[in-house]
Amino acid sequence: MRTVAPVIRRRNDEANGALIGYLPVGFPTLDESVEAAVALVENGVDVLELGLPYSDPVMDGPVIQAATQQALANGFRLSHGFEAVRRVTERVDAPVLLMTYWNPVVQYGVDRFADDLAAAGGAGLITPDLIPDEGADWIAASERTGLDRVFLAAPTSTDERLVRTIEASRGFVYAVSTMGITGARSDVDAAARTLVTRLGEAGAEASCVGVGISTAAQVAEVLEYAQGAIVGSALVKALAEGGVAAAGALAADLARGTRSH
Repeated sequence: MRTVAPVIRRRNDEANGALIGYLPVGFPTLDESVEAAVALVENGVDVLELGLPYSDPVMDGPVIQAATQQALANGFRLSHGFEAVRRVTERVDAPVLLMTYWNPVVQYGVDRFADDLAAAGGAGLITPDLIPDEGADWIAASERTGLDRVFLAAPTSTDERLVRTIEASRGFVYAVSTMGITGARSDVDAAARTLVTRLGEAGAEASCVGVGISTAAQVAEVLEYAQGAIVGSALVKALAEGGVAAAGALAADLARGTRSH
C-alpha cells in the first residue's frame, strides 16, 4: 500500500509541491481509464485520484458528469474501481486514492470496501459528501486497514469545523478553492489562499487545493501556499477530446507548475 503523506512531503522538499490528477474509472472505457491514469503518472502526476462514477454526482461539474454518465452507460460496476486501482498500482509507483460519494460505500459494506481497496493496493478515499461527524464507520475501517481518509474543507467552514476535519483526515485535507461544482476556471479563487492559511493555523500538515485548476500557472500559484494542487476537469476534458496521449501531454504541462518559481 502506498500512502499519500510521504509523497506530498517529498514533493514539497524537492519541488514546489505535489500534483494530484483526477480521472473517472471507466471513461471512455475501463481499459482506457487505466491507460490514462498510468500516462498521468508517467508525465509528472504525483498522486492519482480515481473517481467512482455515481448517478447523483452533486460536486461534479458538466465535464466530469458527462464522463461518469458515459462510464455508467457502458456498464461500470463498483468492482471495476478496485480492478482499476490494482492494474494501475501494478504499473506505476504512485499512491491511488478513490474519490467516491458515500452511498456506494454503504451499499457495498464499509468494512468490505476498505478491505477490497487495501487488497487492490489503494491508498484511501476522498469522500466529498461525508463529514467527519458522520464518518465513524469509515474512520474505524480506515484505522484498521491503514487507509488514508481525505475530508473536504470549504471557505465557509467554521474554525471548529476545520479543526474537526483536520483531526479526522489522514493524508491531506482537500481545500475546496471556491463554492460550487468542479470545472476549470480562469482564476482560482482568492478564498483558497485564505482557507489554506486557516487550515495551517488550525494544525493541518498538508492541504491540497482543488476545483478550478487547469493550467501550469495555476498549479504554480496554488503551490505558493498549499502543499498540493488537484486537477480534474481539465484532464478529463483532454482525455475526452484527444485520448490518452492528450491527457498525458496535459499532465506533463501541468507538472511544470510544480517546478516554477
